[in-house]
Amino acid sequence: MTTIIPAAATLEGKKGLVLGIANDQSIAWGCARAFRAMGADLAVSYLNDKAKKFVEPLAQQLEAEIFEPVDVTGEGQLKAMFDKIGEKWGKLDFALHSIAFAPKEDLHGRVVDCSREGFQQAMDVSCHSFIRMAKYAEPLMKDGGSLFTMSYFGANRVIDNYGVMGPVKAALEASVRYLAAELGPKGIRVHAISPGPIKTRAASGIAHFDELMNKAAERAPEGRLVTIEEVGYTTAFLATDGAKGITGDTTYVDCGYSIVG
Repeated sequence: MTTIIPAAATLEGKKGLVLGIANDQSIAWGCARAFRAMGADLAVSYLNDKAKKFVEPLAQQLEAEIFEPVDVTGEGQLKAMFDKIGEKWGKLDFALHSIAFAPKEDLHGRVVDCSREGFQQAMDVSCHSFIRMAKYAEPLMKDGGSLFTMSYFGANRVIDNYGVMGPVKAALEASVRYLAAELGPKGIRVHAISPGPIKTRAASGIAHFDELMNKAAERAPEGRLVTIEEVGYTTAFLATDGAKGITGDTTYVDCGYSIVG
């Protein structure tokens, strides 16, 4: 009989980075709380001075050891965060990327009408910044680790009003597979987490989002929407040693909506 080792289900002694907390409704906040509850020490980012007043009290609740601004539209701040982690901890065990953006005029229009600039910006912020995060994390994950990013069912199916973010999330999920293959030999696992619709500040930019949530709740086998806490604990489990055999896939945390949607 295989012995179940309790240590495989904990994050005690592990160091993690959380990018993308905007407020206490953020998916990243649900994940950060779960990471911390399972024993991890955290580094937390905030977007800018305007966002800092909302994120700083949350970082304090998490007892975050590192709290720095990160705007991924420029190289400097993301690299500076990893430099800070290297100086303070000398290692990193997991990193969460919960960042997405598309200009409103491109997001609310047809994909065929999306501007070149808008598409490039959506891809840079929502997808390529995850690749950059992986590049900076790799040398710090000396004993292996886990990388996470947030996707959505619209990567694989056409969802009304999701628009250009569908192709962008599809690219993100493909990137997860390629990064998992490239980093796997170093013991670094890469995951896309695909929650069902959750009313976050980022999601509020999608047209008719309330309609989307209502339809998802009606069709989901569990008859409800997922919570940020549920997304958080699934993600935290995947960061533990108990999940070392899982990489390169998209994990749906959506009360079953993806099997019927």
